Amino acid sequence: MSNAEDTRANQALAKNVRISPRKARVVIDMVRNKPVEEALDLLQFTPKKAAPIVSRLIDSAVHNVIESEALDWDPDDLVIDEAFVNEGPTMRRFKPRAMGRATRINKRTSQITVVLQPRA
Repeated sequence: MSNAEDTRANQALAKNVRISPRKARVVIDMVRNKPVEEALDLLQFTPKKAAPIVSRLIDSAVHNVIESEALDWDPDDLVIDEAFVNEGPTMRRFKPRAMGRATRINKRTSQITVVLQPRA
């Protein structure tokens, strides 16, 4: 196991993001296995709610690599190695319905992870 995997200085994680995992996975699937510059250019013109969230997360991962003393990677030579979305806690709300009933509304959250590696 390398030092980069021990410290995880090459990753960024966003917890409890208020977007459903299904919608965030569409955007994450677009940028997986792409160079960082190409991914950021692609996200800039993507009209999805998750695009700016993922873009900020990639920026954060790049800055984590730059600020890390354990890694001496070139920021221009990074590729999105892993990118995945897990389901976070669901907020449950209730909406009143007819005849005194109520319907549950699930407001889903996501946990988005981006891991960078140098280009092979």
